[in-house]
Amino acid sequence: MKRSLTQLDIQENGIDDKSGGWLSCFPENFTSLEVLNFANLNTDVNFDALEKLVSRCKSLKVLKVNKSVSLENLQRLLVCAPRLTELGTGSFMPELTGRQYAELETAFNQCKNLNTLSGLWEATALYLPVLYPICSNLTFLNLSYTFLQSLELASLLRQCPRLKRLWVLDTVGDKGLEAVGSNCPLLEELRVFPADPFDEEIIHGVTEAGLVAVSYGCRRLHYVLYFCRQMTNAAVATIVQNCPDFTHFRLCIMNPGQPDYLTNEPMDEAFGAVVRTCTKLQRLSVSGLLTDLTFKYIGQYAKNLETLSVAFAGSSDRGMQCVLEGCTKLRKLEIRDCPFGNVALLSGLEKYESMRSLWMSACNVTMNGCRLLAREMPRLNVEVMKEDGSDDTQADKVYVYRSVAGPRRDAPPCVLTLSGL
Repeated sequence: MKRSLTQLDIQENGIDDKSGGWLSCFPENFTSLEVLNFANLNTDVNFDALEKLVSRCKSLKVLKVNKSVSLENLQRLLVCAPRLTELGTGSFMPELTGRQYAELETAFNQCKNLNTLSGLWEATALYLPVLYPICSNLTFLNLSYTFLQSLELASLLRQCPRLKRLWVLDTVGDKGLEAVGSNCPLLEELRVFPADPFDEEIIHGVTEAGLVAVSYGCRRLHYVLYFCRQMTNAAVATIVQNCPDFTHFRLCIMNPGQPDYLTNEPMDEAFGAVVRTCTKLQRLSVSGLLTDLTFKYIGQYAKNLETLSVAFAGSSDRGMQCVLEGCTKLRKLEIRDCPFGNVALLSGLEKYESMRSLWMSACNVTMNGCRLLAREMPRLNVEVMKEDGSDDTQADKVYVYRSVAGPRRDAPPCVLTLSGL
């Protein structure tokens, strides 16, 4: 093992750990680790080896453990590493005795530098108060693995006056987001994820009312990712009027093609309000019932837009054409399940070389259109992904990107590489 290793972060990797003993592989003279993150591993770990490793690494600043680490064991780790700035807790089960609770509270009290908190698997109202000693310094609270209800979130946020980033599940409801607006005046980023995105009969969740409440109390908000099942044009207009400095506005209405549920009108004016008001906008995700008018607004007003994500939207090729013609700083365009076809694809001939990538799936693009693009723009890589590797008429998934190295040589059989060279 490299003696100078400082970071081991495997959170975003699909690792199948069969033994759980990997922590024992660190040699006893290894002390350089500054970041250790195994939050998403699903197996038990050798806690004695973990405790010894944490004790040795005096420069450890980031520690994120998985749910196999109990609160009792977390207390022992905190005693070894009071200098942490980021902590990902394990599970809040099983229950603690009174003495264990007091010891954990004392350990948290010693962590004066903590500014980021995540994990909190199976957290309940009973043990949330143990976190209060560190809450006053928190700037980032990631609750995206925690099924908190509105009252539980409100009680926690009252202790977090400096919060700038907050990630939550939609189990907090609109009432929980009202607490965000009331208690987090410095908030800059909000992400609300669906607890169960595939349950169409779900009765909880968040609506336009929750995000409107946040916008009234959090005027510094400039990044939002918001999964909801309903929205209105008027609500979005209010939100961006209250928070005109959005650089990232990612609204995900989970029912494809959903109109303004009060007026039954398309959501065109909502995104028109976003691009007209938010002149600093760099990333935009659109959803709901949208016509080409939305894309006309985007091309006309979103002059600083770099990334656009589109799904189940648009009326004709003209929509995509408006974006390619008007968004001069566009770098990344992601489109799926839209009526855009060859005319739209080929309208970007002068644009693609200044972009990083174009992704289109389940659109009306054909193989002939992709071949023509490859012939006209030989310096672009044009790839078509087909599940069966066939070369029939329809282009299921198209990926267009720049590369000085030319077509890649490691493409699997389901990827057809088209080249004008």
